[in-house]
Amino acid sequence: MANLLSTITGQPKVRDYLRTLVSSGAVSHAYLFCGPTGSGKLAAAYALAQTQVCEQGGCGECDACRRVARHTHPDVHVYRPAGAAGYLVEQVRELVADVSLAPIQAKRKVYVLDQVDQLGTSAANAFLKTLEEPPAGTLLILLARTRESVLPTILSRCQVVPFRHVPAAEAAGIVAQRAGVGADQAAIALQACQGSIDRAVEFCQSSEQRELRQKVLSTLARIRRADDWDLLQAASELTLAAKAPLADMEARMEAQMEENADFLAKSALRQIKDQNKRQLSARAAECLRQVSGVVRSWLRDCMMICAGSPQLVVNKDALGALQDSAAATTEARCAAACACVDRCEQAWACNVSPQTCLEALLIDIRTVLYDPDRSGKPAL
Repeated sequence: MANLLSTITGQPKVRDYLRTLVSSGAVSHAYLFCGPTGSGKLAAAYALAQTQVCEQGGCGECDACRRVARHTHPDVHVYRPAGAAGYLVEQVRELVADVSLAPIQAKRKVYVLDQVDQLGTSAANAFLKTLEEPPAGTLLILLARTRESVLPTILSRCQVVPFRHVPAAEAAGIVAQRAGVGADQAAIALQACQGSIDRAVEFCQSSEQRELRQKVLSTLARIRRADDWDLLQAASELTLAAKAPLADMEARMEAQMEENADFLAKSALRQIKDQNKRQLSARAAECLRQVSGVVRSWLRDCMMICAGSPQLVVNKDALGALQDSAAATTEARCAAACACVDRCEQAWACNVSPQTCLEALLIDIRTVLYDPDRSGKPAL
């Protein structure tokens, strides 16, 4: 158990607190993990879930622990916002209905709700009674950036566990240790994953994600001299590359369905299929955010060179292209281009076609960085 909770890195107070709860048998029914992106809230939630579904209290080696680590345990459920405006009421009603069912394999059931600050009033109202008095053997772990962003009715029914911001150098050290890579590679991964330690570790271990980064860097290196058709073609290729990592996830989900088919009724299987679809959609969004993360990282490096601080460049393997681009633009234009990335992410969140968003983003970046007649204004 102690070794399992030791996987919570960068958060010593949280780790010690959860160890005390588990060792004393004092785990409550609802917790709110609050902290910035990249602080390890989701990893801590999975570690706590393992201690609850493992017969030895979290050995880290049994089938139950391995299933939680692979995100395939039938009694550990993760929910994320399915709508552009946040959680759907239908999602919450589905969760409430599932809570009333008995566990499939373990003695307890664990529900993790990510980005619970996107739980609107209607969805929250459908959830309050379950959150306040869930069936025995149910653990609810809610994740949010700040406690202030969570509805008071939700906040008052949870025990709040604060997560601190992990400094960049410390985060890079954690990624380097967990992924077995060098400091430079860890820093690149963190930038590509917008500060998330868990996703950065996964990035280091995924050849597909590293190839996606290279495609993005190659596109950005050519963008100044590319015409509109080149950029439209590049956006199409990046969209396809961003979908590549989803294949393995979909295969794992299909395998999980087959493993549990004998235990579940048809209605439960349909619920799992719906959950899997939402998880794939959330994963697709993460892949797109990786594209925007690499773009933002490249623009940040370009800005550092423009400011006369090339030693602060993170994407050292793209230094030549960055210097070429920096020679043709300014710090202010780089900052304006970063704002284009923000708008692109907002469009994704509103379910605009990813390829359309990338097409507009690439054209905007070329215009903002290099068009002498535009003074940093976007093309679209």
